[in-house]
Amino acid sequence: MGGGAALVLGAWFLSTRRAASYAQLHPELRSPFVRFRSPPFTRGVVALMQAVQARAKAPALPDGVTVEERRIPGPPGAPDVTVFVYRPPTLAAGAAAILNIHGGGYVTGSAAAYHPQSAGYARDIGVVVVGVEYRLAPAAPFPGPLEDCYAALTWMAREAEALGIDPARIALVGDSAGGGLAAALAQLAHDRGEVTPAFQLLYYPMLDDRTVLQADHAGRGEFIWRPASNVLGWTSYLGRPPRLDSAPAYAAPARRADLTGLPPAWIGVGTLDLFHAEDRAYAQRLTDAGVPCEYVEVPGAYHAFERFVPDSSVARMFTASALKALRRGLRLS
Repeated sequence: MGGGAALVLGAWFLSTRRAASYAQLHPELRSPFVRFRSPPFTRGVVALMQAVQARAKAPALPDGVTVEERRIPGPPGAPDVTVFVYRPPTLAAGAAAILNIHGGGYVTGSAAAYHPQSAGYARDIGVVVVGVEYRLAPAAPFPGPLEDCYAALTWMAREAEALGIDPARIALVGDSAGGGLAAALAQLAHDRGEVTPAFQLLYYPMLDDRTVLQADHAGRGEFIWRPASNVLGWTSYLGRPPRLDSAPAYAAPARRADLTGLPPAWIGVGTLDLFHAEDRAYAQRLTDAGVPCEYVEVPGAYHAFERFVPDSSVARMFTASALKALRRGLRLS
């Protein structure tokens, strides 16, 4: 590691403080790792994460799952989009499919880093999975990342026969910022009318830029994704700091007034997650609008907890609930 990278990491870790909400954590999620608040993301940290990620070896895939990297047409006037297509060992004709959208606060992460998750969906529920390598902010602010995801969705529908999938059974899956993009994509697809997703599976989605403007988060957001990180993510994505009065249509899905007609949804979040309030409110609004929505709230869980403690019973139950909902939404069970 170079001297500059070491200085960035050193400053990052020195910014930590003991977490006031540690005692509220679910017992299975307590560890020395979370005794202190997670350092916030900064532009320097994000740049370092991207550099490390670029050098990382591709994770191994589950036995029998294949992955193919493709370049597909991007949005009008924009570059082509890279997608990864995952297939299970056996696949029936007219299979269901998933568009998997990675997280990373709109500023980091990659579809390639999500190989294990995307391949796991293909193996575990027997579907074709497409992971989309959307452009990241601030280099590509809204609507670039969302339009890249829309390009991937419409490509899946156009190429359904070649992919061996049923275009009426495509689920949108995403976590954190990927969940926000999946929710926005469901809205955009509904309004444009070219493709009708069957389901939206949203893990602790990043839905509402107005959360940045709140002074008090009731002790939430001390772990993994902090309020300061949220400022960086939303400011980078919007191309300006969030404002209470408005945001561009589809940029912040929680701002949409009319949620009727959207695909059925599953939304899961922990009570110590910074996005807890916005996710719970969005789930309730979907239900009120007549959209079937299963809402799963995990007491004492922080952002992306199931990724950090995957073998805990609380993480296994959370993941099992999501997979069950996904199978139901794709009419697999």
